[in-house]
Amino acid sequence: MKIQAYLSFNGQCQQAFDFYQSLFGGEIINRQTYENQKIDIPEQYRNKLQHAELKGKGFHIMGYDASPDTPITNGTNVQMSIDFDNHEKAKEIFKHLAASGKIQTDFQKTSWGAHFGRITDQFGIGWMINAK
Repeated sequence: MKIQAYLSFNGQCQQAFDFYQSLFGGEIINRQTYENQKIDIPEQYRNKLQHAELKGKGFHIMGYDASPDTPITNGTNVQMSIDFDNHEKAKEIFKHLAASGKIQTDFQKTSWGAHFGRITDQFGIGWMINAK
């Protein structure tokens, strides 16, 4: 299991990651846009980042440009992300975090071949659960 922060942006993920890279070094990896994705995104947003990672010695930051219909405000622009190798363990953790919280995305099979769900827990912390 690995837990890390996942940053949300209003269309400036690439600029933010370029800035962070200039400060911390590292390499921007796994850069994926909304281009060719079968989701409801405005055409002018297709070149925005659906996922990116900045990885270097001692750090690993992930982020994305939230879709225009997803409100981003200070306090909701950081998500805790957990990657699991075990689908059942991921499902169990998702269930416990959701018990007194609010589910944004049900734990389900995704287009990237994993199971994924998103929740805000009872303390107001956003969690993204991913299992391959």
